[in-house]
Amino acid sequence: MTYVVTVDTCIPEGTPEMDPLQRAGAVALIEDGFDSVRAVEGPDGVEVDVLDTIVAVHPGGALLKVVVDAPALEVAEESVQALVDELLERSELLADWTIDRCEVELHPDLAKQSLDAAEGPDAPPDDPAARKARHTGGAPAEGTEGAHDDEAKSAAVRSQMLELADELRSFTPAMFGVIDDEGEGEEREGAEEREGAGETGGRARGDGDSAVPPETARLAAGALVYAIDILVDELFEDVQVLTQEEATVAECEGPLWHLERLPDRYALNYDAHFSRRFLVTVIAMTTRFTDGSFERLSCVAEELALRFLLSQATTTLELYGLLDDELSAALAAFAGNVYEDMGHEWLYDDSMGGIEGIEGADGIGGASARGAFGVAPVAFESWFTPFKEGRYVHPSAAGEPEAAVQ
Repeated sequence: MTYVVTVDTCIPEGTPEMDPLQRAGAVALIEDGFDSVRAVEGPDGVEVDVLDTIVAVHPGGALLKVVVDAPALEVAEESVQALVDELLERSELLADWTIDRCEVELHPDLAKQSLDAAEGPDAPPDDPAARKARHTGGAPAEGTEGAHDDEAKSAAVRSQMLELADELRSFTPAMFGVIDDEGEGEEREGAEEREGAGETGGRARGDGDSAVPPETARLAAGALVYAIDILVDELFEDVQVLTQEEATVAECEGPLWHLERLPDRYALNYDAHFSRRFLVTVIAMTTRFTDGSFERLSCVAEELALRFLLSQATTTLELYGLLDDELSAALAAFAGNVYEDMGHEWLYDDSMGGIEGIEGADGIGGASARGAFGVAPVAFESWFTPFKEGRYVHPSAAGEPEAAVQ
């Protein structure tokens, strides 16, 4: 059976974050290592074939996706961990890196099918706590069988989100609705300058909404950073499913995490190539969120990517019982300040048939190309086209090399 094993690797603690040149070098070293391997010996001498790999390096390490053909999930995980351990040790520059996670993340539908199909004395237990304990070689803690310590887990996730908040370097608390007289004045002055330059929307509009407490804004910021890892991870899975099936979202029979939530009218266009471009767009956008360089959303694809990120953050907060009215208000304020308009919402309104035919539309969004309804034209072909000159779109997503040559 084919498994996609996710591996989180990190640079040594206390080491400065990698700059772009170091990250490029790390990508080359890891990819060269994977290219030299066709199969790996798993537990009890079982041969595990390495079918594909994806390497995404960030300032603090790398996220790896390793696709293997293995007889069981546990065999896949153990084999990939041994492989990555060996690849890191081979390289003097990566030898001190650590592996923080190595696991197969099953889609809920596949997990249920796996459990339903399992039979015999070696079948995994139904209880998640007991199953996890068995997989990790331990025993479930006394009193936890059949139940989870939800409050402890919720508190732990909340604490982690608060720690992650500082990683969202491009946004001040005012973006989440925190009222600060001095900061609000600076933000409003900047917004006026942008409006004078022909840009609409803007940060910290100061529209009279109720103030959000700073602690709530911090938790909302941390929730977004927390959600980035989940969203990128699961989009990798979607790309792999579409690639393996050589299908579009409309034709795909396997389970998908996110791409099914794109506007239905274009489902036949969402193939593996499109999904890679969309994934690159998500990574480019969230990188600008966290490295402090973000200014404006660049294209329709980024507007949709932000929609997915906000949805993932909300879902995660709900999952751990952390979402309340104040947090919802903070995320709504953030969305209102980052989006220049909500034109992309028309893509989900099947009754409108899109707004591609607006008279005078030039097929490119942005404040300078608003249609009669005050929203941007959203032709599918222009989803990855910058709204205007100066907006950043990653080269891997921006256009087709063949078209550029022609």
